[in-house]
Amino acid sequence: MGVLYPRNVAVASLQERYRAATEAVAVLDRSQRGKLALSGSQAAEFLDSLLSNDIAAVEPGHGVTAALLTHKGRMLAEVRVLRTDAELELDCERAALQALFDALSGYRIGYDAELHKRTLQRGLLSLIGPGSERPLESAPGAVEHDHVETQIDGHGVRLIRTDVGIDVACSSEDTEALAAALATAGAEPIDEQTAEIVRIESGRPRYGVEIDETTMPQEAGIHERSVSYTKGCYIGQETVARLYWKGKPNRHLRGLRFEQPAEPGAPLALAGREVGVVGSVAHSPRLGMIGLALLRREAEPGATLEVAGGGSATVTDLPFER
Repeated sequence: MGVLYPRNVAVASLQERYRAATEAVAVLDRSQRGKLALSGSQAAEFLDSLLSNDIAAVEPGHGVTAALLTHKGRMLAEVRVLRTDAELELDCERAALQALFDALSGYRIGYDAELHKRTLQRGLLSLIGPGSERPLESAPGAVEHDHVETQIDGHGVRLIRTDVGIDVACSSEDTEALAAALATAGAEPIDEQTAEIVRIESGRPRYGVEIDETTMPQEAGIHERSVSYTKGCYIGQETVARLYWKGKPNRHLRGLRFEQPAEPGAPLALAGREVGVVGSVAHSPRLGMIGLALLRREAEPGATLEVAGGGSATVTDLPFER
């Protein structure tokens, strides 16, 4: 999936798309994300035993993010979980969908919980920017993952609060019509490149890019929003809890400001010793060439790293300063 430009609408420049996403409102088709659902009287209890956050405590109309972990506390997925009156809706990066589906299928035995595939059946449009409510007649609550059912241009949708705006979940056959309606209402269609700039500036890691099956939640900096340290047992809990209470992560998610363009995957060195590799890279119209990386803890903010292939990068705190 990519950006859906309505007919007869001129394609905006990167500067214009960036301005819409950071100063007004932009819209991006993200229907490629993996989507599943769980129903049944023990759906929440089952998911609570599998994921890192307190799913059982989530009330209808609200949601959380949570991690699916290995037994050693490494991440297989970061999952958004929304609770409705009828079921639990889940979505994740497409790269993590198979691992999530396999875990839900394999551990579900003994629970009254039915698993539903929704990736192809459901569309997802992201409104990004401080004006994300402008194209809408109603909006979800102000807390991230708050959600509400409503209609846009006669189409049933679920509006979901995000860290950068509002997601519009819909039937897949309605996606194109809704994208056009939102554009007509003032949302500038953008592409993945523009959305990645906004994500990197805000310091949000992405599964399959900065995060993979070698990463612990504390290293990725997501544990405050995705891990509960007071709920009951779940897969990987012992390792994650031990690191939280008694240890220090070996790596941290950091921002990078590059001297010159760099490639994702390029090794990064501090005083001749490799401390990580480049994750995401983007050219921000405001900040220049920036990126994200998981770095060993000795690569602290302010340090200058050597980038394999040439050039250097300065380590920064996240999010990037505006």
